[in-house]
Amino acid sequence: MINLLTENVVHLVEAARLVPPGPSGRPPHLSTLLRWINPGVRGVRLEAARLGGRWVTIKQALQRFADRLTAAQAGPPPPVRAGRICAAERADQELSRLGV
Repeated sequence: MINLLTENVVHLVEAARLVPPGPSGRPPHLSTLLRWINPGVRGVRLEAARLGGRWVTIKQALQRFADRLTAAQAGPPPPVRAGRICAAERADQELSRLGV
């Protein structure tokens, strides 16, 4: 929870500049941070507060968001669909038949 009275609040545009640039060399767009707030990424949401007509957050919230995303990613891998397993087995059999 963000406390507007005791923490250093930053506008989302400023917060975007704190995030390392993407492949294009530019920081994430404001709309990206808005998606991080709502609906979130993999069930993890960036902590933010609505102040007047704008969204604000704090630097520490960006760190917590990154920490939670990393932890969510480190969870168990998603189950492999049975169809993919069968296709992989067929490919292995075909390669064995061809002597590869």
